[in-house]
Amino acid sequence: MSEWIWCYSDRLSARPGESVTLHISATGGTCDIEIARLGKKRDVVFTESGIKTGQHDVPVNAHVHGCGWPQTHRITTGDWKSGYYEILLKAADGAICRHMLCVKAAKPAAKAVVVLSTNTYHAYNSWGGANTYAWVGGPHPAPLPTDPAEHAIAARLSLERPFSAGLMQPVSPRHRLVNERRRGFRERALAGEVAHEAKAGGNGWDCPSGFTDKWEHAFVQWAEENGVELDYLTDYDLEAERDALDGYKAALFVGHSEYWSRGEREEAERFVDAGGRAIILSGNTCYWQCRFEDGGRTFVAFKGRAEEEDPYMTDPAKRHLTSGLWSAPWTGAPEAQLTGLSFLFGGYHRFGLCTARGIGGYTVWREDHWALKDADLYWGDVFGDECRLVGYENDGCPLTFGEDGLPRPVARLGVPENLEIIATAPATLSEPESPYGGVVPPEAWGPLTRAFASFDSPANRARMMRGHAVMASFRRGKGEVFNSGTTEWAYGLQARNPFVEQITKNVLARFLG
Repeated sequence: MSEWIWCYSDRLSARPGESVTLHISATGGTCDIEIARLGKKRDVVFTESGIKTGQHDVPVNAHVHGCGWPQTHRITTGDWKSGYYEILLKAADGAICRHMLCVKAAKPAAKAVVVLSTNTYHAYNSWGGANTYAWVGGPHPAPLPTDPAEHAIAARLSLERPFSAGLMQPVSPRHRLVNERRRGFRERALAGEVAHEAKAGGNGWDCPSGFTDKWEHAFVQWAEENGVELDYLTDYDLEAERDALDGYKAALFVGHSEYWSRGEREEAERFVDAGGRAIILSGNTCYWQCRFEDGGRTFVAFKGRAEEEDPYMTDPAKRHLTSGLWSAPWTGAPEAQLTGLSFLFGGYHRFGLCTARGIGGYTVWREDHWALKDADLYWGDVFGDECRLVGYENDGCPLTFGEDGLPRPVARLGVPENLEIIATAPATLSEPESPYGGVVPPEAWGPLTRAFASFDSPANRARMMRGHAVMASFRRGKGEVFNSGTTEWAYGLQARNPFVEQITKNVLARFLG
């Protein structure tokens, strides 16, 4: 297209009365700005018209180096309620761009705080070239590198660039990553509803992250409709602000909270150990360790290449901060110590050929668990299958069965002995070999199997293929953790599934009461 407008800011979160700098490049000469809080409805809190914009160059590999655009405009937040705010820019020539701002409470005003998974936003943001998964190619007007070798996955990503469009707002209303139906007899692999996003002209890599019309938004809409008051923080706030969670009874991690920095992790653990509650309505939670460099302007996640390429790996003083798996032995802090579960023991469900004929729901084991009070669920019942509650990415634990026929955790890689397994479903880390094609390539098998079983081998890979999604809870320190074990929990709330709603109400009543 010939008309375009793009924007990024100097910060993603601010308190009332603080200023945010916008860096805008556009073809239209001027633009109008509208800022609205997104919850159960869209509340406009700020408008301004006729803002002059320049048209600025985009560096090659802007995803790594940033854009370096000059300051265009400063906005001072008013007495705005804590929440996720959409910054909508409309250029004079008709081009549209969306950006975001998290408004934090001046002081805790609610019992619960949602921690927006902005680290995962950064990891999936491909604007200017690549993200941590693939070379996607930059949107207009980002130029292509002349060296094909530079068309590569990125381990270092600049925060001084816009978010890709679909990450801020998907094109298609059908963009979930869960197959809509169970795979038919000898049918080729399905790619979930992300295929609809691609057909609608969107970028499929945007679908696994972002707020609007995705997991976090779905949860917030349900919470507000049910009278649950929430404050908001970002992942980076837990990194940058000591004691960021003080004053809250519970912290919520919703949707796809995949990337955690060391500072965020330490703040969450301090909070729970001191008596706070963690409500994890997510899957693939705290899977990759990331970090920030250049004063918070660069996001670093070497992931599966960390052992060979991250310079921290060769520095004994920094090795524990190497940006790979949290479950890797050099971190000293597998994620299950905090979450109770790990993606290493779970995996995908109803995604590609990964348990492609899975039921999409949880099977109940402990009907007497407090989370199932008044949920009308009993041993062996399946719930959530109507709304594909178990799907895409799921966390689990190694388990065994007692003489009473109930599953118990095997305490390894941080999985706590006191974990109470409430419900399970099969999941797998990779697609089986078949003649029907695949859409989920295995990622970093070597690091995964070394974390899982000390060394990589065909036998250990086979063991890792047989996992479970697990819904569980446990006590840690003076606090407590509930983990839904699946990315799709918020979509169960969106579907008004009565079982999912009752369980969520039970968790909130126990943790916020």
